[in-house]
Amino acid sequence: MIHNPKARIVRQKMIFPGCCLLTILSPDISRTAKPGQFIQVRILPLLDSTLRRPFSIHRVDREEGELSLLYRVVGRGTALLSMEKENNFLDIIGPLGNGFTIPEGKKKLAIAAGGIGIAPLFFLLQELAQSKNKDFSIYTLLGARTREELILADEITSLTDSFSGGVKVATDDGTVGHSGPVTELLEEVLANRLAEMVYVCGPHDFLRVSAAMLEKYGAAGQLSIEERMACGIGACYSCVCRTNRKKGEQPVYKRVCLDGPVFYANEVAF
Repeated sequence: MIHNPKARIVRQKMIFPGCCLLTILSPDISRTAKPGQFIQVRILPLLDSTLRRPFSIHRVDREEGELSLLYRVVGRGTALLSMEKENNFLDIIGPLGNGFTIPEGKKKLAIAAGGIGIAPLFFLLQELAQSKNKDFSIYTLLGARTREELILADEITSLTDSFSGGVKVATDDGTVGHSGPVTELLEEVLANRLAEMVYVCGPHDFLRVSAAMLEKYGAAGQLSIEERMACGIGACYSCVCRTNRKKGEQPVYKRVCLDGPVFYANEVAF
């Protein structure tokens, strides 16, 4: 069920310059949200405030009725959102979209996040950690441009310590962990058959390279796709992505907000 509450801001803090963690009180959404889903936020006083901004649900506290958004400040809308104060109210809609699924029988999992792509994947890890099933092997691969932008590694290590696997990090400049793109860590995991199912979120090129690796090694994967959205409920068709079809057939365009934002890797045509 989709809810449209006025959600009170519980707290907001800057994780590093240009990256914020916003926690809001929304019991209805936090109770029903699933990993990979998102909410739409109306940001005032934008002239186009009727067009909401989409944000992945980063984590939930179902007991407290809270949910958190992890986001980068990339434009006027997110700049205004970053200035919102505790006890202000936001007009939101959610939970929206289709989230991640864990196919039956898959026990060896990998999480691959490029930068702020950890936002929806943390919620997935949170749900796995809170489940009664501890038979999973989970490799969490975190990528960032530099040490200062690498976030949540310690918290994820603690969150997943009951599973086999581990957390590996990569930075583009080599200031911490593997020196190079996190896709190199993903290839290592896939080449050693350490994952049957991979969950990926990050920049477009990161998704494209990851999807190609999954195909190369014959592993299944789900991608969380980011697109600009207007309505968020599938009515306006502004957020379509092209999906694969059989040879000779016309491509089909699916709505990221309604059919996604999570798609199987072999569905998406890059």
